[in-house]
Parts: sequence; C-alpha cells; structure tokens
Amino acid sequence: MADQLERGKYGVLESNHWDGTQVQEWLDDLGETVQLEDPRLARIARLRLLSDPGFPFWDVSYCYGVLKDGSKVRVSLPRFQFGKRTLMKDLIDMCREAGVYGKGLGLFDPETISRLV
Repeated sequence: MADQLERGKYGVLESNHWDGTQVQEWLDDLGETVQLEDPRLARIARLRLLSDPGFPFWDVSYCYGVLKDGSKVRVSLPRFQFGKRTLMKDLIDMCREAGVYGKGLGLFDPETISRLV
C-alpha cells in the first residue's frame, strides 16, 4: 500500500489525487445525499479515506457517487471507519450488510478509493 501513495503538496501521503478542478466540478454538481443501498445509485465515483501514521483505522472523509440518471450525489455510508489492515474485507462486509454489490458499483476500482495519511 505505501508504494501506491505519493507525497502531496503539504507533505502528506496521498493516493489517487484529484486536483482542485476535479474537486470543484463535483462540488458544483452535487445534488442530494443518498444511502449506499439506494437503488438509484449506479456507481461510487470517489471514496476519500483519511488517517494518521500509526493510527490503525481509515476514517471516511467523503463518498461521492452517480445515480442512474447521471446526477452526482454524496453517498452516506453505514460505516465511518475501516481497519487499515482489513480495508477491503471491511468494505465487502459493509456492502453485504447493505445488500449491495460493491464491485458492481465500482467501489473496488483502483481509481475510486483515495487515501490520505
């Protein structure tokens, strides 16, 4: 995992960086907030996770998604924290509990998850 992180502008390690333009495009277009299990949700576009060095968990900063009609939305996840060592398992468990297919939503695509340490 550490080899996938790059040193960002402020000296933090970050994966899958979005520049200011990408972030602003999403913020300008964001509509409602939906739950992970909302049947209108077509895909997860971005899951931003934050942590501190040595802290064993990732905290959810935000989750953005796209509805089937193309609308950009915030996605409210049923969990706000995931283990660093068990991230993928925790995400799979969360999706199972919510009754959604995480892979089908694009949650596990390499460009979807961003980590900031």
